[in-house]
Amino acid sequence: MKTLSIKVSDLEYSTFGFEKENLSFSELTDAVEKQITLQALKNSVDYAAKYNLSSLTASDISQEISAARK
Repeated sequence: MKTLSIKVSDLEYSTFGFEKENLSFSELTDAVEKQITLQALKNSVDYAAKYNLSSLTASDISQEISAARK
């Protein structure tokens, strides 16, 4: 097994929610994936608000999908 040392700022340490200084590779990738997912969700919410899509209901969305498939 190899050891990889990575330096992160205090802000990054907090942002990624690290609770210990020694992580397995899977713990590191899980933390990174979580942050990528959260950022994608935030971007989606911002996009929806910008284009006034945030008021659509699930039914509205289903109707638009059905109409687009015709």
